[in-house]
Amino acid sequence: MTAEQARKGRPASQTEQWEHALNLLYFNFQDYSKEALRKFDDEDIHQARVNCRKLLTLLAILDPKHSSGLYPIFKKAQKRLGKVRDADVLIQSFKERRQQAKADGKPKTVKLLTAVIKHQKHTRKKYREQLAQDLPKLTNSALDERWAVFLSTQLESMVARRDANVVMRELEVAFEQRKQACKGLFKDLSSPSEEAFETLHKLRIAAKELRYTAGAAAFTLDPKFQADEGIYKDVQAQLGEINDKRIWLQTLNEIGRKKLDVGKKTWEAFTGELRAEVLEALQHNRVLPVGDSK
Repeated sequence: MTAEQARKGRPASQTEQWEHALNLLYFNFQDYSKEALRKFDDEDIHQARVNCRKLLTLLAILDPKHSSGLYPIFKKAQKRLGKVRDADVLIQSFKERRQQAKADGKPKTVKLLTAVIKHQKHTRKKYREQLAQDLPKLTNSALDERWAVFLSTQLESMVARRDANVVMRELEVAFEQRKQACKGLFKDLSSPSEEAFETLHKLRIAAKELRYTAGAAAFTLDPKFQADEGIYKDVQAQLGEINDKRIWLQTLNEIGRKKLDVGKKTWEAFTGELRAEVLEALQHNRVLPVGDSK
């Protein structure tokens, strides 16, 4: 019987489970990254980013001080992928709104949205160029070598020292603390402050960390955390809807009416509609009571 056959005949050790999970994400990240650079398909970009994000999640559990040197590499890759992905999502969102404006018989709004889409495509082009320049340098053979060294010389000791369940509990506490910080900041929905929106954004990020940790580290977490991925995915989605609409409005204001060559009346009507949607999303979220809610 070979060593491999003997290993297959017994339960995998904690280190082996971690290595399997990490390798699956690593090779997915590498494969999707290559495909993403080949034609910038939005799904390839998305999957490369997701697998990279899960790698960062597991590395943050094992190596919070980033002693392996891998975390900054993946973080830079995620940032480059994220810029393109966010632009893809934003463009698609404005395309859908343009389609609705056409259906509603609003030609001036269609013109506004067409101008925004054109502007964002130009921005995305720059992000794609940055990705094409940087990602091959980050995902080359040197990374493969560093990855192999990490697995063979550092992983086992890190697994012995770190417990994902402890990290998960710490993230839950941090989420509740951020949730408490949000309370009271949205009492006046007529004009929510920038501080309130920034605090809400941090709460969304905390939910995202919990979601990804619950999912990526599911193989080593206690059963009590099994439902957390779905719970915090829903939380992230609700807070994300608020943030997305706010980003749409912020994007428009950063570009400016004059640059888009849009009339004042059309501009005010559309931006006013977006502001109303932000407030509506706030009022209907089930994560954090707002306004007069207790």
